[in-house]
Amino acid sequence: MSFMNAGSNSYHVAVVGGGPAGLCAAIALAQGGAQTALIARRTPYADNRTTALLGASVDFLKKLDVWRNCQDKAAALKTMRLVDDTGRLIRGPEVRFRSDEIGLEAFGYNIENRELVAALEARAAELTNLERIDDEADTVVSEDKKALVHTQGGHTVSALLVVGADGRHSLCREAAGIGVTRRDLKQSALTFNVHVSRPHQNVSTEFHTALGPCVFVPLQGKRCSVVWVGSPKEAERLRALSDDELSDAAEKQSHSILGRVQVEPGRYLFSLSIETPGSFAQRRIALVGEAAHVIPPIGAQGLNLGLRDAADIAELVTWEIASDGDPGTAQTLFRYDMARRADVLTRTFVIDMANRSLLSDFLPVQSMRAAGLHLIGSIAPLRRLAMREGLSPSWRALRPRLRETPVSRNGQAPRDV
Repeated sequence: MSFMNAGSNSYHVAVVGGGPAGLCAAIALAQGGAQTALIARRTPYADNRTTALLGASVDFLKKLDVWRNCQDKAAALKTMRLVDDTGRLIRGPEVRFRSDEIGLEAFGYNIENRELVAALEARAAELTNLERIDDEADTVVSEDKKALVHTQGGHTVSALLVVGADGRHSLCREAAGIGVTRRDLKQSALTFNVHVSRPHQNVSTEFHTALGPCVFVPLQGKRCSVVWVGSPKEAERLRALSDDELSDAAEKQSHSILGRVQVEPGRYLFSLSIETPGSFAQRRIALVGEAAHVIPPIGAQGLNLGLRDAADIAELVTWEIASDGDPGTAQTLFRYDMARRADVLTRTFVIDMANRSLLSDFLPVQSMRAAGLHLIGSIAPLRRLAMREGLSPSWRALRPRLRETPVSRNGQAPRDV
C-alpha cells in the first residue's frame, strides 16, 4: 500500500487513549513498523492504583524495551496466599502458591500504575514513527477504506485502523457499532497503599470475606497495595474513615500478619461490574483494554488481559504492513476477534464463578468451594496446573500464528472454524 508520511495526518494506525493498554499498543505497533498516531492528553496518572504484572506481561514489556525503565520500582510476587476469612461454618483451607514450585523466580511484579505509565511514556517518546497528538478524540468515523478521528482541538487524523483504548465509556466502540453486555456486581472496591512494620517477604495475601476479597499485595520496601472489595455501603463506610481508623481496620483485616499498618495518602473507590462486547473489532476499529472488557480486580487479570490485547493486535498489524497489506480489513479484524474472544471470555467466566462462590450463602456451593480449595492445596499437579493457567492460558503457546487463522473473502469464519 502507498505509505503515509509521519508528520502528516495519515497513518497506518491511530490509537485513541493513553492509559497503560493504549500506550503498550502504540509502542508495539510502532516497533512493528506501523506509522502510528497516539491520540491522548498528557496528564499525570490520577490515582494510587497498582497492577500485578504477571509473567507474560513482564515479557511483553521487556520486548517493548519498557521494563528497564521501571523494574527497580516493582516488587516481586513470589508467593500467593489465599485465606478463607468468611467466618462461615464451612470454610476452605489456606492455600499457598509458590513460584519456585513451577520453576519461576516470581509470578510477576506489582507496580504503581503511575510508575508504569511514566516508563511507557518514556519509551513512546523514543520512537520516531510514533507521533503523540496531545488532544482528546471528539468523534470517530469509520469509512470503507479508512477511519477518521476528529479531536477536540480541531485535528483530523486518518488511519487504516483505529485502536480504541479509551476505556469503558469508549467513543471508538460506539463508532464501531459494537454493543456491550453489562452486569453490575453490586460490589465496590476501595484501593489504597499502606506502610507496614513487618517485611512482606514478597507474599501476596488474599483474605476471602463474606462480602468479597481483601488483598494485600507487596510493593517496594515495607509497603503494600490494598484492594478491599465489599458491598457498596461497606466500601463507602471504609472510605469515610480517618487515616488512623482505616489503618486500624486494615490491620485487623490482615490479622496483623504485617505488623502495624499505616495508611498512605490517597484512596480510590469504584463500582464493580462485568462488561463484554458483542465483538472485539469491526468497521476498521479494534478494541483493547477496558474498551473491550471490564472485569473485577480479582486474580490480577484486568490489565494483563489488556496487554495481551495490545500484543495480539500489534502482531496482526505488523504482519499486514510487512506484506504490504491493509491492517484494517475485515479479515484482519476477524482474526483479532477470534484471538481475543476465547481468552477474555474464559478469564471472565472463571473470575465470575470464583466471586459468586465466595458470596453465596448456599451451603452446597460453600462445600464445593471448600472442596475445590482443598484439592488445589493438597494435590501438587493440580496446584501447578492452576498456577500456570493463572499466569497465562497455555493454549496461547500452542495456537497457530494469528495471521494463519482461516477466514473467507468477506472476513467471516469458514464453516469448519
